Amino acid sequence: MLNIPNDLHLITDAEAEALCAQLRQRLVEVVSRRGGHLASNLGAVELTVALHRVFAPERDRIVFDVGHQCYCHKMLTGRDGGMDELRTFGGISGFPKPGESVCDAFVVGHASTAVSAAVGMARARTLQGKNYHVVALLGDGALSGGLSYEGLSDAGDSGEPLLIILNDNGMSITQSVGGVAEHLARQRLKPQYLSFKKGYQKAMQSFSLGRRIYKVTHKVKTAVKETLLPCSLFEDMGFTYLGPVDGHDVKGLTQLMMYAKDLEGPVLLHVRTVKGKGYAPAEESPDRFHGVGKFDPATGELASRGGPSFSTVFGEALCALAEKDARICAVTAAMQPGTGLDGFARRFPRRFFDVGIAEGHAVTMCAGMAKQGMVPVFAVYSTFLQRSYDMLIHDVALQNLHVVFCVDRAGLVGEDGETHHGVFDVGFLDTIPGITVFCPANYRELEQMLDEGFYRVKGPVAIRYPRGGEGAYREGWDGRPMTVLRSGSDVTLAGYGTQVNALLEAAEMLAKENISAEVVKLNTITPLAGDELCLSVQKTGSLWFYEESMDFNCVGRRVAADWAVGHMPTSYIALRNLGDRVPPQGTVDQLRRMNNLDAESIVRQIREVTGLEKAAGRSSG
Repeated sequence: MLNIPNDLHLITDAEAEALCAQLRQRLVEVVSRRGGHLASNLGAVELTVALHRVFAPERDRIVFDVGHQCYCHKMLTGRDGGMDELRTFGGISGFPKPGESVCDAFVVGHASTAVSAAVGMARARTLQGKNYHVVALLGDGALSGGLSYEGLSDAGDSGEPLLIILNDNGMSITQSVGGVAEHLARQRLKPQYLSFKKGYQKAMQSFSLGRRIYKVTHKVKTAVKETLLPCSLFEDMGFTYLGPVDGHDVKGLTQLMMYAKDLEGPVLLHVRTVKGKGYAPAEESPDRFHGVGKFDPATGELASRGGPSFSTVFGEALCALAEKDARICAVTAAMQPGTGLDGFARRFPRRFFDVGIAEGHAVTMCAGMAKQGMVPVFAVYSTFLQRSYDMLIHDVALQNLHVVFCVDRAGLVGEDGETHHGVFDVGFLDTIPGITVFCPANYRELEQMLDEGFYRVKGPVAIRYPRGGEGAYREGWDGRPMTVLRSGSDVTLAGYGTQVNALLEAAEMLAKENISAEVVKLNTITPLAGDELCLSVQKTGSLWFYEESMDFNCVGRRVAADWAVGHMPTSYIALRNLGDRVPPQGTVDQLRRMNNLDAESIVRQIREVTGLEKAAGRSSG
């Protein structure tokens, strides 16, 4: 547990440095046991402490971008004790969460949103006549997303007092030219200079001649500065630009934030940090310690994950296809390792494209490649594909272009929680004209469906698969839209993807209770061809449909609607999905039990209904 002072506004610089050391030790301790985002949090320790020395998060609005670097913020706002349950079911979230604390200003999990949210908050403050500060903290990676520039452009033009902190831990945003420029940059950020500048401006603005003098001197200063110190990108947008500064100097950061806090209008503070700072393994391999599982804090050795996954099998299968077909290209939006594309990037560098955190651009770029005869594959997490819905319709579907979307992390993803579950794509992909959506239940089917999607399907194709590995069901795909995996006479259990493992297990358990369950697997969920399912339900008289999807426009609801229109007679239809609320974080097994999607829950539900029906039959007889 940390020894956190009661009032961070009153601590000395030495105490602040000691607190930073405590925070680093605590970060390594917590993440080594629970997993999470380590390198980004280590790089933002001094930045976070300085923020809390200057601003009051229970009143001021501190908006994180993505939220990977919020752990220290949580520790400093009364949640240090809860960090031992970080990213667990019912525990502390790994991302900012207003429902968890008033100090978390905004729900975050996707990149490039912080500036836009901050501008909205600043405008609300002005319209309501309230008095609080607004700060947006974004990483340099977020600037690869176009939404950041939309927000920055509007923020600079708004004139609203707000502070944008750019945490630059790898990408050079501006480059000073030569030793004179570097010297000037250091001088213009010294406390004495900032204090003089503030006093001079206030004095000159107090009378008309002074205002004219200030205007002339300001123009001269700006011209000289732009010649020697070209940092005009943000200043041209309307910001007062401060930086670049050392992001690990907690004293200097505190002084600069105090100065920025008193300025009128938008301010951009450019901070340079080292990702993984203070923990050697993370400094040496920041990418490996970005999102990390459990590890040995003494050595940095990661706990073995063991075995293949859908992501790695996809990557290998794609390489095999690309070896034979020079048209195949792979595209990622800053998720090369996570989507299994490391091998493709090494073997086919000319056909591999990482566009940064820019999913919309990735989809439209793929459309352009497809239009000119290439076969682009966009490997993307389901939760991030949401960001490119307009491009899916306007740039791909309207021209019926052959782009293959490999949708990773489909369904429940576990500990990252609400912002990362892939539970919306089933609904929104079905609205894309001409798309075909495959749902492999195992690695073998993934390979088969990739080949099918490349060479025997026209138009846009999506192949969706979960995080992690396959289950007990290992049979290959028979090429049909639906497959009966097990014959039965009393109830029909239907689902798709790896959900069929729970259905098959439940059918075995029900058989021991003399309940005969037929199991039907949907191989494609868009377009929906329900012949096999219709025949099965005509035989059993009841349908139980299970899926890791939100209720709206889920497959089961589409089946029920089709049957209602066609007057399909059924005695019972039960739809089991995630309802209308996105599940919290937790292990996938915990979340399946919570939503009655595991085998035991399936058996219990069917047993209850079957028992009621049998009781009703006895009483009527």
